[in-house]
Amino acid sequence: MTDKNMLAQKVVDRMMEVDYFSQWMGVQILATGEGYSKIQMTLRKEMLNGFGIAHGGITFAFADSAFAFACNSDGKITVALDVSISFPKSGKEGDVLTAEAKQINKTTRTGLYLIEVKNQHGDLVALFKGTCFKTEKNLFV
Repeated sequence: MTDKNMLAQKVVDRMMEVDYFSQWMGVQILATGEGYSKIQMTLRKEMLNGFGIAHGGITFAFADSAFAFACNSDGKITVALDVSISFPKSGKEGDVLTAEAKQINKTTRTGLYLIEVKNQHGDLVALFKGTCFKTEKNLFV
């Protein structure tokens, strides 16, 4: 494992310690790396809307967690500037969702990420695009 990948894992571990919403969602970390993360969770009934499908806010929050883990992977506190999401397929109770965040472009202060959320059958449930802003603050003081 490279030093950058070890740092990314350390960052995600630290973030998860205090990310109570990701903990509530049941997020499991599958992989981390420089500008990359892959996470998984299972949709529970309290995550569904009035139509019995995944609430858009839950799917958004899940993708946003993958985005946060990927864009903070270098240990600099990084926040979202702009995000958008599309929902090509509904999630259902019991679905196992996987979100994979990949860095598309990076400057010294911003980054562009694409996050695909898929179900256990490989169907695209959501496509999330995010732009982030990197602060000068270090996660580890």
